[in-house]
Amino acid sequence: MASLPIFVKYLITFFISMVPIVELRGAIPIAESLGLNIFIYYPVAIIGNMLPVPIIYLFARKVLEWGKDKKVIGKFFTWCLEKGEKGGEKLKQTAGERGLFFALLLLPLPGTGAWTGTLAASFLNIDFKTSISAVTLGVLLAGLIMSLGSKFVSILGWPGLIAIIAAILIIICIFIFKGKKKKSTGQK
Repeated sequence: MASLPIFVKYLITFFISMVPIVELRGAIPIAESLGLNIFIYYPVAIIGNMLPVPIIYLFARKVLEWGKDKKVIGKFFTWCLEKGEKGGEKLKQTAGERGLFFALLLLPLPGTGAWTGTLAASFLNIDFKTSISAVTLGVLLAGLIMSLGSKFVSILGWPGLIAIIAAILIIICIFIFKGKKKKSTGQK
C-alpha cells in the first residue's frame, strides 16, 4: 500500500468511511496507518461518512416498507422493520431522544455510527433537521476521538492501544456506576 499514489490513499479512506458498521471508525485508523495527514484525512472521512446519511434517512424505511410484502425478501424486511421499531422505542424510553443519539453516535464502536443513528431516527419519526444535526455532531466527535486515538496509538504502539482501551473501560464503568447510584437514590 505504500506505493499507492497519495490521492488513492485518500480515496480508500473516503470509501471505507461510507461502509456501514465500519464507517469512519475503521477508515481513520487505516488512514493513520497509511501515513496520511490528519488534517486532510479527518474531513475526507467525515464527508464520506455523512454522504449516505440523507439517503438513508429519506429512503431506507421506504425500501423496507416496500419490500415487506415481497415473496423473497418479505420476511427479512418485516423482521428489520419490527426489530428497528422495537429497539428504537426501547432505547428512546430508556435514554430519551437525546440520550439515544449520544448512545448511537458518540461511542466509537462498530455499529454505533451514522448509519445506525440515521436508521433509528427514521424508525422513530424524528424530524430530518434534528436527525441530521445529531448525526453530524456525533460523526464529528467520533471522528475526533478516533483521529486522536489513532494518532496516540501510532506514536505509542501497543502500550498506547492498551491505555486507550483501559481509559474507555474506566469511563464506561464510571457512567454505569453513576447511573446505578442515581437510580438507587431516586434522582433523575
